[in-house]
Amino acid sequence: MSSIRSLAGQTALYGLSSIVGRFLNYLLVPIYTRVFAPEAYGVVSEFYAYATFFNVVFTYGMETALFHFSRKSENPGFIYKNALSTITFSSIILSGLLILFSQPIATAAGYKAHPEYISWLALILAFDAICSIPFAELRLAEKAKKFATFKLLNIIFNIGLNLFFLVFAKGLYEEGSKTGKLLYNPDIGVGYVFISNLAASALSLLLFSSSLKNITTKIDGVLVKKMLRYALPLMIAGFAGMINETLDRAIYKYLVPDKSVALHQLGIYSACYKVAVVMTLFIQTFRYAAEPFFFSHSKKEKGRGLNAVVLNYFMATCCVIFVVVMLYINLFMYFVGEEYRVGAAVVPVLLMANLFLGVYIYLSLWYKLSGETHYGAWFSIIGALITIVLLLFMIPAFGYMGAAWATLICYGIMMVMSYITGQKKYPIPYDLKALTLLLVSAILTYFINLKAAAFITSTTIEEAVKIILLLLYGGFTWKIIKSSNAKINSTAS
Repeated sequence: MSSIRSLAGQTALYGLSSIVGRFLNYLLVPIYTRVFAPEAYGVVSEFYAYATFFNVVFTYGMETALFHFSRKSENPGFIYKNALSTITFSSIILSGLLILFSQPIATAAGYKAHPEYISWLALILAFDAICSIPFAELRLAEKAKKFATFKLLNIIFNIGLNLFFLVFAKGLYEEGSKTGKLLYNPDIGVGYVFISNLAASALSLLLFSSSLKNITTKIDGVLVKKMLRYALPLMIAGFAGMINETLDRAIYKYLVPDKSVALHQLGIYSACYKVAVVMTLFIQTFRYAAEPFFFSHSKKEKGRGLNAVVLNYFMATCCVIFVVVMLYINLFMYFVGEEYRVGAAVVPVLLMANLFLGVYIYLSLWYKLSGETHYGAWFSIIGALITIVLLLFMIPAFGYMGAAWATLICYGIMMVMSYITGQKKYPIPYDLKALTLLLVSAILTYFINLKAAAFITSTTIEEAVKIILLLLYGGFTWKIIKSSNAKINSTAS
C-alpha cells in the first residue's frame, strides 16, 4: 500500500500540471467555439492533428529510452546529455526542412495563402521536442513539483496570450480602436492560436536554459545507436498510435462527400472530442507517474501483483469518469458553443474509446519493462491499419459518428491484443472478471439513466436518480476492487 500511496502522490502532482492545465485549456474551448465558426475551428483541429504526427517524429521515443538506459547506468547524467544533444540537433534539421519547404507544404494542404502556419508549427515542434528530454529527466528524478510548475507556466502563458489576442485585442479592434488595429489583424485569425502556442513553447525552452547547457557536439555514437535501437520501435508505435488517435481529424475533409461542409463538421467533431478527452486527462497524468514508478519497482518482490492491483484502481477511476460525464452530459456540453452541441452523440463513444486506449497504454507497460518494444510497434501498426480501413469506409457513410466508432473499435482490438500477448510473454495476475464487471456496470449505469430520463418529467426527480445511480455505482465499484485486491494479494504472497 505504501508503494501505491507513493504512486498516487506522484500522480496527483503530475495531475496538477496536466489536469489543472488541461482544465484551463478547456476554458479556451468555449472561447474558440464562440469566436470561431466551426469551419475556422476545423482549421485549428486539422493542423494540431498534423502536429501530433510530427511530434512523434521529432521525439522518436527518446524519452522512454532515457528511462530505460538511465536505470541501467551508473552515470545517468551522461545518458541525459547524449539524449538531449541528439534531440536538439535532429530538431534543428527537421524544423529547418519544414520552414524551407513551408510554401509547397501549405499549398498541398490547401492553405496556400498561409505558409507561415507551417513555419510556426515547425518551431513549436522543435522547441517542444527539445524540452521533452528535460521534462523526462524531471520525471525520472521524481521532481514532480518542478515538472508541474514548468508545465503550468507554459499553459498559463499560452492561455493568457490566447485571451489577449482573441478576446481583448479582437474586442478593441471590433470597437474601432486604434490600439485594437495595432494589436489585432483579422487576416491572421486562427493564426493567433499558433502564435500563442509558439510563444509558450519558447518560454519552456527559456525555463530549461540551465539544463540546455548540457548540449554537446561530442555525442557517444555507440550509446546513441543503442538508444535508437530501443527507441525507434517506440517511434513506430507512437506514429501508428497517432494514426489511431488523430488521423480521423487529419483526413476528415478529404473523405467527406460534401466538401463544402467538411471543415464545418470537423470543427463540431473536434469540439466534442474536447469534451470526451476529459478521460485522457487522468490517463495522461497517471502515465507520467506510472512509467518511472513501474520501472523502479519491476525487480521488486510482488512487483507484478502490484501491477494488477493498480490496474483495478485505474480501471475503476476511468469507469467513474465515464459514468459522471454521461450522467451530466448536458452540463459538460456547455464547454462548447451552441452551434457545436449537435455533435453530443459522439461523446459516449469517444469516452469509451479513450477508456480502452488508457487500458491499452497501461497493459503496454509489459513490453517496456521486458525490453521487447517491437511488440508495441506491431500492435500500433495493426491498429493503424484497422483505423485506416475503418475510416475509409465509415467517414463517407456516417460522417464524424463513423470516425468515433472507428476509434472505439481500433482501441478495443489493440487492448485485447496487448492483454493476450502480455499474459504469454510477461504474465501479470490481472483479475479479468473484476475488470469486466467494472466496465459492464458502467455501461449499464449509462443506459439505465437514459431509460429513466425518457420517462421522468420532473427535473428534481431526474437529478435525484442521477445521484442515486452514481452512489450505487461508486459503492459497487469499491466492493469489487476490495475483493479483487484481496484475491490478487493472496495469490502473489
